[in-house]
Amino acid sequence: MTPAFEARASQRDDTPAISVVVPTFRRPELLDRCLRALLAQDLPPATYEIVVADDGPSRVTRRLLARLQDPHGPRLRYVPVTATQGPAAARNQGWRAARAPVVAFTDDDTVPDRGWLKAGLQALAGGAAAATGRVVMPLSDPPTDYERNESGLTRAEFVTANCFVTKAALQEVGGFDERFKVAWREDSDLQFALISRALPIVPAPRAMVVHPVRPAPRGVSLRQQRKVMYDALLYKKWPGLYRQHIRAHTRWDYLAATGSLVVASVAGLLGARRVAWTAGACWAGYTLAFCAIRLRGTSRAPAHVADMLVTSALIPPVSMFWRVAGALRFGSRLP
Repeated sequence: MTPAFEARASQRDDTPAISVVVPTFRRPELLDRCLRALLAQDLPPATYEIVVADDGPSRVTRRLLARLQDPHGPRLRYVPVTATQGPAAARNQGWRAARAPVVAFTDDDTVPDRGWLKAGLQALAGGAAAATGRVVMPLSDPPTDYERNESGLTRAEFVTANCFVTKAALQEVGGFDERFKVAWREDSDLQFALISRALPIVPAPRAMVVHPVRPAPRGVSLRQQRKVMYDALLYKKWPGLYRQHIRAHTRWDYLAATGSLVVASVAGLLGARRVAWTAGACWAGYTLAFCAIRLRGTSRAPAHVADMLVTSALIPPVSMFWRVAGALRFGSRLP
């Protein structure tokens, strides 16, 4: 932090009403866009602060905050996360450094609406421990399968891209479980921790953030399968709540597709051609059906269709691999 920035930040010791925690990792352009939206909130500047938890401490991020800091605007604070630990750990450092009794969480790639913080505070005025806002994700027309999957965030019950939690509630549940190393299920884990302690969560539909879908290369759906490893951790901790809020049953379709592929491969190696062809036909049927489901209502561009065919064949076994890896790592059953 530059000396001038440090001096401006230390001149104001008044306690804000709400602290915004923004974890970031080497995305200064996106962070800049997010911070500009936060600095333009429809609240008096002295009533809120912005805490940037940098999970890859860099001079670029420090200089960005120094450049955006206005002596008459909300206080910007920089919290370096000294080892790359993931968004859950970064958020923990952020909220523990926060000075306000209410903490708002968002991501560095969102654009909060001008009335976001005010709406969040109003939602908590009745005494709830937490509130969850509305996420808007503009999509292409028609969208790609990746964009449609990402838009599931708009229907999630509780997401750290847009939520408000009292600091007392965070202290009671211990914050985020830092074993969640990627941006996946750590928000549901916090939600379940609040529910388990009967700490009320209320909706805040007027607290809106826009979450543009970032561009992604072909085959991104395969790389994203690694995230499901953390489903096993969430399931181990909260089996009942997982079945109630996430998924009530195992992915039998993935199991069937993967099993058919394994049987076809083994039978082929052993020379059992009839078994291999039968199992291979089953696998092909599952793959084509899965591909058709993913293409329904999405782009029919040739490159997108080709990507759907290839990844539809590979997603079930890759997903099952990571589910088993998660179950072994966290000592859980397959979710």
